[in-house]
Amino acid sequence: MKPRTHVAHDDGQRRLAVLIDADNAQAAVIEGLLAEVAKYGLASVKRIYGDFTTQQQAQWKKVLLKHSISPVQQFAYTSGKNATDSALIIDAMDLMYTGRFDGMCLVSSDSDFTRLAQRLREEGLTVYGFGEHKTPDPFVQACDKFIYTEVLRAEAPEPAPAAKPAAEKPAAKPKPAPEPAPSPAASPAKAGPLPLPLELLRQAIEEASDDEGWAHLGAMGAYLNKIKPNFDPRLYGQKKLSDLLRKHPRHFSVIERESGGGGKALYVKALG
Repeated sequence: MKPRTHVAHDDGQRRLAVLIDADNAQAAVIEGLLAEVAKYGLASVKRIYGDFTTQQQAQWKKVLLKHSISPVQQFAYTSGKNATDSALIIDAMDLMYTGRFDGMCLVSSDSDFTRLAQRLREEGLTVYGFGEHKTPDPFVQACDKFIYTEVLRAEAPEPAPAAKPAAEKPAAKPKPAPEPAPSPAASPAKAGPLPLPLELLRQAIEEASDDEGWAHLGAMGAYLNKIKPNFDPRLYGQKKLSDLLRKHPRHFSVIERESGGGGKALYVKALG
């Protein structure tokens, strides 16, 4: 097979291919997911793979046209075998060898795409993974950056309180039902923010710091992504890394310094 030749883009934008495994992704996250992809580059290809003749894909069919996502119909050739994965992998390799893309977004919680992510990175592409918290760690670690889709869901509006019916006479107070035990598989996004990863943050600051212990925030964030691709401040209740650090002044000091060209940059230092 001939080597891949990369095509430079005149507009300077990074070209990304978004490949969605409909069997292992939820349609409810699509708006947040595409907004997240836009942070990393231009999604010039958006494809979704699955058997859209089944009722299970009904929600996806409703959003494909709105977001200009091309469906790739894949019938199950044999019961119990997933032909969708093979179709996605073949397309990913074909797109890789065109040399037109700087990275790929693999949307799935399936560990079967671990080797695909590794192969794409070997070829010099940046791999962004998107999946639920149940995603196996080998696939997470095989990506350059992994985003949990739970943090991309739009917040559902709280239901309006029901109007109280006119009571004719006091009713017997029912016994309160026992509260269900929390599910061990509940995602952190729904169960509340995760505990602060103090040692991880301290390690990232140390690796990026100067002789006085100050680390450029950008360099610190880059190191975090290298050692923990699924690190995301939103998992800890903050939208940005700087907000997360400022939230804990007992452990971190964040300052603004003048940088080259008259601009300013944030620096952070671990305390204690």
